[in-house]
Amino acid sequence: MTDAARHAADLLGRRLQRAEPLAGGDLSTVQRLVFDDGLHAVVKAGGAAPVEAAMLQALRAAGAPTPEVLACDGQVLVLSWVDADGAVAPAWHDLGCVLARLHARTGPGYGWAQDYAFGPLPIDNRTHAHWPTFWAQRRLLPLVPSLPSALARRIERLAGTLDARLPATPPASLLHGDLWHGNVLCAGHRVAALIDPACYYGDAEVDLAMLQLFDRPDADFHAGYGPRRPGHAERLPIYRLWPALVHLTLFGQGYRALVERQLRDAGV
Repeated sequence: MTDAARHAADLLGRRLQRAEPLAGGDLSTVQRLVFDDGLHAVVKAGGAAPVEAAMLQALRAAGAPTPEVLACDGQVLVLSWVDADGAVAPAWHDLGCVLARLHARTGPGYGWAQDYAFGPLPIDNRTHAHWPTFWAQRRLLPLVPSLPSALARRIERLAGTLDARLPATPPASLLHGDLWHGNVLCAGHRVAALIDPACYYGDAEVDLAMLQLFDRPDADFHAGYGPRRPGHAERLPIYRLWPALVHLTLFGQGYRALVERQLRDAGV
């Protein structure tokens, strides 16, 4: 039994029966907890627990299903257990509806009240009133120092063109921020919960682009979400570039081809 599991039991004031490791904890330790009174829960350790708790609560307030935050402190985040069958395909339409509700919630500017991180990689969430500047200065350019020089120059060249390629002031929609099928728990045809957010306010197309980096949402998803803005296809590789760069930085050269593909599709 880990220290995180024991600490979660202490926070909840319950007697722990067993703790089981869960898959998917690339950047944090995640366990399923079973208590003597029948409660099942999840404990996460290794992240910015209070920030993630606030993000989950913001998603829930916007009408997106999330696990309930049962307890949280500077060491662990304890969440309610969510039953799911693991298949997103039957729930594409419902996911489109969920994201439409989420993106209808808007903020006063682009960014978030707290910075965040993907494991050792910091995410600068300082707010900015101009969206192309936010995307360049808070997302793309901070990763340049860690890149090979040829890639770095292409990123810098792209960043210098964003004023002409991205909308200056799109609605500042509430974003999940790390939207792929592994962070969408489904049960049958419904989304049971969105998990592992990296929220901020920004162009809603960012979530849609991230979702299409590793997944292929079908026509049912787009019917549930609603029409896309003109020019979305041209912006897609620009928005997919940041998560591709994050994967390259965190997980190595196996993701370089993914980055190269986004740059090529963006014409850089």
